[in-house]
Amino acid sequence: MPAQRSAAKTPKKSTGRLATYRAKRDFSKTPEPPAKIGPRNEWRFAVQRHEARRLHFDLRLELDGVLKSWAVAKGISMVPGVKRLAVETEDHPLDYLTWEGVIPKGEYGGGTMIVWDRGTWLADGDPREGLKNGKLIFALNGERLKGHWHFVRMKRRPGERQEQWLLFKGEDDYSLGAGDLEPAATELTSVISGLTNEDLAERQQIRPDHKAREKIRRASGAKASAYSKLKGARKSILPVFVEPALAEERDGPPQGKGWLHEIKHDGYRMQARLDGGKVKLLTRTGLDWTKRFPTIAKALAQLPVSSALLDGEIVAQEDSGISTFTALQTDLKSGRRDRLVYFMFDLLYCEGVNLAGVALADRKAALEEILRAVPGSLPLRYSAHMDEGDSRTIFAHACQMGLEGLLSKRADAPYRSGRGDSWIKSKCALGQEFVIIGYVPSTTSRQAVGSLVLGFYDGKELVHAGRAGTGFTDETALALRSGLATIETEQPKFKRPVDKQSLQNVRWVEPRLVADIQFRGWSPDKLLRQAAFKGLREDKAPKDVKLEIPQEQTNRGGKTVTSDVKLTHPDRILWPEDGITKQGLAEFYTDIAEWILPHITGRVLSLVRCPGGVGKSCFYAKHIWDGADKSLLPVDIGEAEPMLAIRDLDGLIALVQANVLEIHPWGSRVETLEKPDRIIFDLDPGEDVAWEEVIEGAFEVRERLKKLRLESFVKTTGGKGLHVVAPISPAADWDRAKDFTRKLAEAMATDTPRKYLAVMTKARRKGRIFVDYLRNGRGATAVAAYSTRARKGAAVSVPLTWSELETGIRANHFSIDNLRQRLSHRRRDAWAGFFELKQKLPKA
Repeated sequence: MPAQRSAAKTPKKSTGRLATYRAKRDFSKTPEPPAKIGPRNEWRFAVQRHEARRLHFDLRLELDGVLKSWAVAKGISMVPGVKRLAVETEDHPLDYLTWEGVIPKGEYGGGTMIVWDRGTWLADGDPREGLKNGKLIFALNGERLKGHWHFVRMKRRPGERQEQWLLFKGEDDYSLGAGDLEPAATELTSVISGLTNEDLAERQQIRPDHKAREKIRRASGAKASAYSKLKGARKSILPVFVEPALAEERDGPPQGKGWLHEIKHDGYRMQARLDGGKVKLLTRTGLDWTKRFPTIAKALAQLPVSSALLDGEIVAQEDSGISTFTALQTDLKSGRRDRLVYFMFDLLYCEGVNLAGVALADRKAALEEILRAVPGSLPLRYSAHMDEGDSRTIFAHACQMGLEGLLSKRADAPYRSGRGDSWIKSKCALGQEFVIIGYVPSTTSRQAVGSLVLGFYDGKELVHAGRAGTGFTDETALALRSGLATIETEQPKFKRPVDKQSLQNVRWVEPRLVADIQFRGWSPDKLLRQAAFKGLREDKAPKDVKLEIPQEQTNRGGKTVTSDVKLTHPDRILWPEDGITKQGLAEFYTDIAEWILPHITGRVLSLVRCPGGVGKSCFYAKHIWDGADKSLLPVDIGEAEPMLAIRDLDGLIALVQANVLEIHPWGSRVETLEKPDRIIFDLDPGEDVAWEEVIEGAFEVRERLKKLRLESFVKTTGGKGLHVVAPISPAADWDRAKDFTRKLAEAMATDTPRKYLAVMTKARRKGRIFVDYLRNGRGATAVAAYSTRARKGAAVSVPLTWSELETGIRANHFSIDNLRQRLSHRRRDAWAGFFELKQKLPKA
């Protein structure tokens, strides 16, 4: 890139250029710099880390006496090809190049702001012309950002008030690869003051009660001598690092007494070292990752101990209550920290006493005592355990809840580094780390990966393990391709021969990266089945990747069914932020076919199709389309065009081929089209309605139906509410079904008007639940049981037992990621008896 400063003349100054900046601020309330036009160009830039309603980075380029400004949601990427959305904001004064502070809550841009990077910038050509024409190439020479970037303006859509641009890195000597850590994720301090956003926030708040905190410390210190009296304890200096204990993989948890069973978390194993107020967070290989988790480190500094060594796991907890490694990776890349939680399950050292030789039950008791003093507002949790009850039942329940599995530990065992039989892990879904040894380019994007080729080490020899063809977000697929392309090499030598089909279209790479992979089992030729990429494991070396799960172990999902429908572009990503591909959706439906097909076959279907994936021009499809697969059956409902139905798995996979992400069946079967065989109540909560109130509403519908001698069933919607469904004999017509459900909904609204309403008016819905009975009219539909939703998170509508509704399962609790493990561990259908139940709709 030429990177020459423009020789064009600087336009005359205009005080009106900062009019918008001035109009948006009350300078009697905000400490921001005044609206002042600066002198001639010095070609400076700044990037500010701005924690407002959402964390973002503000890019500011000096031009003609002001700072041209853009808000970049996820930070500026150093990986070529990774596109960031940059929303153009108002021009800012030059004083903003060095301004840091706290904008009061309630004011425009309220939140903390630090100068995350600064330096000089150069434009390729006249920057004014580039900005005017919507295409600018420029170089940054900052303390953290170096190299050149491309800026491309997007076409403004109807209703958009601000210009939106795409910002992406060009190839140069400063470019990062897919496996490298982004500065936006790892650098959290100001380049001027060295402060973090949290430091600024704390300076604005009242200091904590140090006397009270010291009182807690003294109380804990009084117990220090008690630690040394524990059997197996010994006085010593605080270790620098202890090699972590690792668990052996088993099919299920051990049975019998003497075991403690903990929930297995899906995050980064992390050792916390506290020494005189200083905190270090160390990975399982001893790497210092304190800067990556500043909120966790700050919270740990508030523990009422002066020295300690703790073992635990850092996770990202999603709104659904589930923690996933994918969510953790996403948060680390974006700089988001509000979902990070540190679960602690062991105490190895405390106040001058080494506890590694103490029995686990005593170590955990000491840890729990320390954590009693921790405020609930801190992101620190004690990892509780269960030591009573049948371990297999505990394990099955954990899997049915969508959790990763169990860690079972000998209650009387000391802490032993390395892998041993005193720790046993039982996973609900198969998964482990594999080395990335190659990739296959995407068929839908020339700059993305379509699948990864995986392997593991047997001694010093490399074993080919197959491919992972789903689990990539749009961003990840691009970043992986960009990084892997730089380390391409010749095909490696494998311990055993690899068939020709597995070698087709593969671009081999040096075995430098380790991937976390979830899969469904092994094929007869010892290759992974239905493998999904969960993220890169930066805390494990490739040479340490051994096989944890025997290749003789088969699919846990029960019987295998297949479809003859072929997918085109199977690597098309349908959920861009969750990495679910068309292939992944087809595999999901194939695995749960016996569960979903009874709810959708032989019924007229309305569909949500998303050819470009979630959020990209999705539309409802009611009628069969030209060129539809032969397994999609036309149904005449009396309209000009026929609607459609399916009768088997082929039909369901044909819907996947057509990019159908939601399936909404009629409440009647094709053969009795005018006679519904079920009624449904959709509990749709408005703003500020607690989830517990939605559960109460579902139970109230159930009790009202019980009084009318109707048994009902409940399911999550995959959105924000619940469905209560009652099967009925197909005798009543649509009008009668709708009239009955309307009267019940109106009765609830009349009896408790502050909680329920029976009209759609959104203005009246705040704080109340709309009891939607309109799903019961002819042609009206509701999302099917076990159908996915065209929403972020790839949630699924899932049948529950009424007892499960009391466990805190949210409306979007289950997803493509965790539903299969729930179903594979259920002995009985949550809606057992639904299709056999014969009950008549009451007349009144």
